Amino acid sequence: MTQAHPVPPKKEFYSLLVYHLKDKGQEARLDTYCQQALIPFLHKQGFGKIGVFKPVTNDTTLYILIPSTNLEKLLKWPENALKDAAYLQNGKDYVETAWDQPVYSRMETIVLEAFPEMPQLSAPELKGPDTARIYELRSYEGSTERLYQNKVEMFNKGNEVGIFKRLGFNAVFYASVLSGSKMPNLMYMTSFESRAEREAHWKAFGADAEWKKLIGDTYYAHNVSHQDIILCHATPYSEY
Repeated sequence: MTQAHPVPPKKEFYSLLVYHLKDKGQEARLDTYCQQALIPFLHKQGFGKIGVFKPVTNDTTLYILIPSTNLEKLLKWPENALKDAAYLQNGKDYVETAWDQPVYSRMETIVLEAFPEMPQLSAPELKGPDTARIYELRSYEGSTERLYQNKVEMFNKGNEVGIFKRLGFNAVFYASVLSGSKMPNLMYMTSFESRAEREAHWKAFGADAEWKKLIGDTYYAHNVSHQDIILCHATPYSEY
C-alpha cells in the first residue's frame, strides 16, 4: 500500500501597507478606520489574522500586514472594499475625507511572496506583556538581482531560516518583495518578549557556529548592500 504524504501548506502572499502620518490626529483617525472598517471588511472577505504595528521610536508610521494564499484577491481587495456598504459606512471618515483633511500623508503598498522554508505566516508564541513585546521588521536590499537572489538562497537552501528557528526568534514571516520601492529586496519579521530578549537573541545568533560557517562561505559574499531595521510594537487591536 502506498504511504500517503502530508500535503505541504499552500504558499502565502502578503500585502504590507505603510502609512506615513503627520500628527496624532491622523494616527487616531487611522486607528479608528482599521478597527471599525478595514479589519472587519478583510475578515468578511476571508482574509486571516491581520497584523498592525507602529515603530517604537516614532508615531508617524503605521504598518498593516495582510496575508492570503490568493494573490489576485490580495491585489483586488481595495477595489472590492469600495463596493461594500458596511465598509463604506464604517469607514466614512477615511473614504470620504476632504481633500485638505487627509487621514495620512502618504501610503505605500509592498507585495511579498513567502519563502519556501516558511510558506505561511505564523502568529508568534509570546507570553509576556503586550506593551513590552518587540516586533522587528527587516529589509535586506541587494546591489543586483543576482546578489539579491543569492541572499534569498542563503535564507532557504543555506538554512538561515532554520538557524533563526532553532534559536527561537519567533518569526512572523520571511518573504521576497514582488513590488515595492526598495527592490530588489527581501523582508522578514521576528518577535521577542522584550527589547532585552531581542538583544540576547541577536548576541546568540552572532556567536552561533552554524551562522559563522554560513556567513564565512564566500559563495554568499556581498549579497546585502543595505538593510533597514525597524523595531515595532503591535497595536492593541493587532491580531498577533
